[in-house]
Amino acid sequence: MKRIPLLGSTLARLGLEPLAREPEGMDPGVARRVVARLNVGRAAGDRQAVSGELLALSLLHEAAHRAIVEVARRVPEAGVGPALEAVRDQIGRDPTEELLSEFATRFPGVEPTDEHRLEDLILIQMANENPAAAPLRGLIDASGFAATELAAAMRTVEHHLAALPLPDDSRSGTGPLAPEQAGGGGSRTLLDLLREPGRHSPHSLTGQLRFIQAEWGWLLGGGLDDLAARVDQTLGILGEEERGLHRRFGGGGGGGGGGPRRDPGPAGRPVGRPVLSPAVDGEPEAFSTDSAWMPRVVLMAKATYVWLDQLSRRYAREIRTLDAIPDEALDELVSWGVTGLWLIGLWQRSIASERIKRLRGNADAVASAYSLDDYRIADDLGGEAAYANLRDRAWQRGIRLASDMVPNHMGIDSRWVIEHPEWFLSLPEPPYPAYTFDGPDLSGDPRAGIVLEDHYWDDSDAAVVFKRVDRASGEARYVYHGNDGTSFPWNDTAQLDFLDPVVREQVIEAILDVARRFPIIRFDAAMVLARRHVQRLWWPQPGAGDAIPSRAEHAIPKAEFDARMPAEFWREVVDRVAVEVPETLLLAEAFWMLEGYFVRTLGMHRVYNSAFMHMLRDEDGAGFRAVIKETLELDPEILKRYVNFMSNPDEETAVEQFGKGDKYVGVAMVMATLPGLPMLGHGQVEGFAEKYGMEYRRAVLDERPDPWLLKRHQRELFPLLHRRAWFAEAGDFLLYDLVKDDGTVDEDVFAYSNGAGPTRSLVLYHGRSGSTTGTIRQSAAFARKTTSGARRLVRRSLADGLGLSKDPAAFVRYRDARTGLEHLCSCRDLWERGLPVALGAYEGHVLWEFDEVRDGSAGQWRRLEARLAGRGVASLDEALPETRLEPVHAPLLAIFDGSHLGAILDGRATTADLDVLEERVATFLAAVGDATGVQGETGSLAGAIRQRTAATIAALEPKADRADRAALLAWLILSPMGSLAPAADVDATSAAWFDELGLAPTLAAGLRRAGLDDAATWAAADTIRVLLILPRPSRIAGRGRARDVSLLKRWLGLDIV
Repeated sequence: MKRIPLLGSTLARLGLEPLAREPEGMDPGVARRVVARLNVGRAAGDRQAVSGELLALSLLHEAAHRAIVEVARRVPEAGVGPALEAVRDQIGRDPTEELLSEFATRFPGVEPTDEHRLEDLILIQMANENPAAAPLRGLIDASGFAATELAAAMRTVEHHLAALPLPDDSRSGTGPLAPEQAGGGGSRTLLDLLREPGRHSPHSLTGQLRFIQAEWGWLLGGGLDDLAARVDQTLGILGEEERGLHRRFGGGGGGGGGGPRRDPGPAGRPVGRPVLSPAVDGEPEAFSTDSAWMPRVVLMAKATYVWLDQLSRRYAREIRTLDAIPDEALDELVSWGVTGLWLIGLWQRSIASERIKRLRGNADAVASAYSLDDYRIADDLGGEAAYANLRDRAWQRGIRLASDMVPNHMGIDSRWVIEHPEWFLSLPEPPYPAYTFDGPDLSGDPRAGIVLEDHYWDDSDAAVVFKRVDRASGEARYVYHGNDGTSFPWNDTAQLDFLDPVVREQVIEAILDVARRFPIIRFDAAMVLARRHVQRLWWPQPGAGDAIPSRAEHAIPKAEFDARMPAEFWREVVDRVAVEVPETLLLAEAFWMLEGYFVRTLGMHRVYNSAFMHMLRDEDGAGFRAVIKETLELDPEILKRYVNFMSNPDEETAVEQFGKGDKYVGVAMVMATLPGLPMLGHGQVEGFAEKYGMEYRRAVLDERPDPWLLKRHQRELFPLLHRRAWFAEAGDFLLYDLVKDDGTVDEDVFAYSNGAGPTRSLVLYHGRSGSTTGTIRQSAAFARKTTSGARRLVRRSLADGLGLSKDPAAFVRYRDARTGLEHLCSCRDLWERGLPVALGAYEGHVLWEFDEVRDGSAGQWRRLEARLAGRGVASLDEALPETRLEPVHAPLLAIFDGSHLGAILDGRATTADLDVLEERVATFLAAVGDATGVQGETGSLAGAIRQRTAATIAALEPKADRADRAALLAWLILSPMGSLAPAADVDATSAAWFDELGLAPTLAAGLRRAGLDDAATWAAADTIRVLLILPRPSRIAGRGRARDVSLLKRWLGLDIV
C-alpha cells in the first residue's frame, strides 16, 4: 500500500479509525491531526511527535515498497514472494496464515494478499527498529505479536535473502546494488538495501529521506519522480518543525513585535558577527547618491512616550504631546552635535496590541511601536498638528526628524486588516489541528472579529496565525502573524503578502506618504522583504526546510516565484522615492549578511552595522578589523553607508554593554569618527541603564544623568560629532596595522586616517586592557576603480594618507583632540619610519589640525622636535621661541650643574670652583649678548660677578637656608646682566631680559639641580623676578625718611606689587 499501516488500537483511542481505510498516501493535514491527538497526554517537556516525522515515515515506507518491486523485477528470486514460501516451509503454513491475519487485524487497511501483508510486516518491523521513529512508536508498535512466530518469520526471511545477494547495477556503476560488504559480512541483500537509510542517519528521518532522494533515484526510476514533490514538501515541513522544536526545547526568544534577530541559518547565529560577504555574482552596483546633508547626520533615538515622561519629570510640568517638547530639550541635542531625531513609536498603534499586553498583566503598557493601526501620527501624541509644530522647531535648529516604518506587517486589528483582509497571508482553515480560537475578541471594529490562538494566553504555544471573522458573512480567515523566522511570531501583527502586486503598490504609496513628512525613514527588519527571504520564509521552494511553520506545504518553484515577484521590492522603493520625494534618507535595519547588498545593489542610503556593537563590546578587534578590511577590498563606498551604534532598542543599553569608563568613551570615539552614520541610543549620553520596551509608556526607573559621564561627552565626544564632516566620507579613509617590535600586528588597535578636502585626521584606539606599543606606516588594501570601471587593490602609506610632503625640511604639526596638546613630527620620518604609537588600556586619541611647516637655516623646528621628543605642548607657537632661546638657556642651566655649585653655596669654594663659575657665567653672558644684539664686556662683568658672589656668600650667616643661598646666587648672577647694554638702565634692562629671554623656567630647572623641590624652585624664580623689577634703595636719591618715602612710592607704582 502507499501509506504506512498504523496500529488500529491507537487509531481507535485517538478517534481516528476511518484513517485505517484510507488507501492513499498521507497528506500534511492528516499527519497534523494524527500527531496532535497522539501528543495529548504527554508530559510537559517531553519530546513531542511532529507531523513531518509521520509524513517522512510514511514516505520511507512507500519508497521501500517501490524498491522491493524494482528488486523483484530485476532479481525475481530476491523478492518477497519467494521469501513468503520460505517462511511457510520453515514455520508452517497455518502459523504463517495466523501471523499475517493477526497483523492485518492489528494494522487494519493492509492489502489482503499474504505477500503484501508480509511485505508490510517486514517494513513495520524495520520501522520499530528505527531509533528516529521513536516519537511515533505508539502508531507502529509491533510488540503485541506472538514473539516466537514473529521472530521465526523474520529469521527465515533474513536467511532466505542472505543466499540471494543483489548483483551490481550496470547502469549506475556503483549504486546500492553493487557488491560490497554489509554489516555482518556477506554481499548486500534486499534487507540490507532497505536498512541502508536508517544506517546512514539512525536518529534523523530527515537524513533518511534525503538519503533516498540522493541515492535511490536509479532504483526507483519514475517512481522517484512521482514521489519527488511529496519528498520535497515533507523535507520542508520537517525543517520547519525541527527549528520549532529547537526553539521550544533548545532555546529561542519570545515574540511580540520585536527582539534581537538572528541569522536564518541552521544554527541561528546571533547577528553582529561578520556582516559582510561579497555580493552575489552578477549583482549590479547601484548606490544612491547622497544629498549634501546626509553624510553629516548624527542620529539620536528616542522612545517617544518614555522621553515625554522623562521631560515631564525634568521640567516639572505635563509634557505629553509632541508640540509640548521644550525648546531647551532641542537646544541640548544641538549642543551635543545631534542633527537627526528618530522618534520611535509616533504612529497610531493597534488597540488590540495594547489589550493583549494588558490582559497578560501589564496594566501600564501601550501597544507595541511596531503593531500599527495606520501611518498617521498618534492621537495621544497630538496628531499631525503637534508633529508639524515639533518638525518646524527642530528644523530651525538644524535637526531633521526621522520615523520608523514596518512594511512587512501591520497590527492585527489595523485598518488594512479590517478593510482589505485579502492583502494578508491567510488560510481558510487553521494550519494545525491543535489550534483553537475561543479567547476574547480583540477587535473594536463592528465589521470584523479578531481572536488570538488560545495557547498564547498561557504561553504553551506561539501560533503562526490568528483568526479574523467577517461579522457580516461569517467567513473566517486564519491570518499569519508577522515573523522573521528566527524566533516566535509577533502575536500582535498581521503579515502582508508581498507576492501580490497590489500589496506592494499599497506599501510603496504608504512609504511615499511618510517620506513627504519625514526626511529620514528607518525601515524595521528590512531584510525580510528581500526577495530571497520573502521566498524562504513565506513561499519556499519545494524541499526547503527553513520556512515559517506550515508554509512548506505552500511551496512554489522558483520560476513561479520570480514571475509573481519579478523585482526587488526595495529597489522599487528606492527608485520611486528618488523621483517622487527626493532628499529623503532611507535607512535599513538589515542583517543576515545582506548589509552590503542593501546599499550597493538595492540602493539604501544607510544600513545597520551590528558588527560594530557586538565586536567592540566583545573586544573582538581582529573580527571587526576584518569586517572593515573586507568592506574596503569590496568597495570602500559601502563603509560610509553603515549605521554604527553602541545600542539599539532591541539590545541592552550602551552602559550595560560598555560601562561608563574608558572603554565606553573609546568605543564612542570610534563611532563618532568612523565613516557612516553614528546613532546614539535613548539615554546613552546621560548614562541611563534601563532598556525601554516597545510597549513602555514611561520609564520604570527614575534615573538621573551621570554628571561625570556628561562631562566626558562634552570634553571628548561632542567636539567630534560637531565635526562629523571630517569623518563621514570614505573616499580618503585608510585603515592601518599597528606593527609591534616583534613584527606582529596588534589586532586590538584601531588606527585610521580620513579627511574632507585638505583637512586630515588620525584616530587611534586600543580596544583591550593592558598597554601596547608599535608603529603605523602602511595602510590596508582597498579597492580603487580604474577608468574602465574595474577594481584593483592598492595601499598607501600613512604620510601619503595625511597628504604630507617628502621635503626633508618639512615638519607636520597636529593637535590631540582629547588632551588639547600640540605635537610636532618630521615628515621625512613619517614617510620612512611611520608613526610610533604607545597606548594604554582602552586609550584613544583623535589627532587633527595637521599643518605642514618648513625649517629655515636656523633649524628651529628640528631643534624643537628633538627637544619635545614626542611630547605634546599646549602651544607650539609658544614653545618655538623657547627653542630659539635654547643657546641662552643651556649655559644658564650649566651654571647650576656640577660640584662647584655645592662648594660655593656651602661657603667652602676653592679658587678652582670660582674659576668654573666665572667661566660659565661668561659663556652665559656672551649668549645673552648674542640673543639681544649687544656687544658688552662679558669677561670683566663675569669677573665682577665672581668677586661679588664670593664676598656675599662669605658674609652670610652659617645657618642661612640653602634655598635662600641658591636664590641669592641666581640674583647675583642675573641682576647685573643689563650692564652689557651701553648707557642702559641696568635694573630695568636686567628685568626686561629676564622675561624676554624666558629665563624663569630654565632658572627653576637649575635650582632644582641645586636641590630645591619643585615648589621652592618656582617660588625662588618668582622672587628673583620681583627683585629684578623692584628699585633698590641704592638707586634712590636723597636721605633718611624722604628717600624711604620715595622708594615706597616707586614700589607701590609697579603692577607687580
